[in-house]
Amino acid sequence: MMIQAGTSYVLCVENEGYETSLEKRKVYLCVADSSVTDEALVRVIDESGDSYLYPSDYFVALTLPETAAAAFEEINA
Repeated sequence: MMIQAGTSYVLCVENEGYETSLEKRKVYLCVADSSVTDEALVRVIDESGDSYLYPSDYFVALTLPETAAAAFEEINA
């Protein structure tokens, strides 16, 4: 599954090989990265607090209600 450009938040559904960096069933901030030409990858701010590339099929794109999006933005500010 491809994560569409402009997606702000994704739900982790797989973390094989990245157990320390990603938690299943956790919502992560997805960062737009025009240098990523491989659609099988997505840039995500992981548990380290830095952004890294991960397989896009490890995530499901989320559409958040405005109040939830605002809460996440506050946390990530």
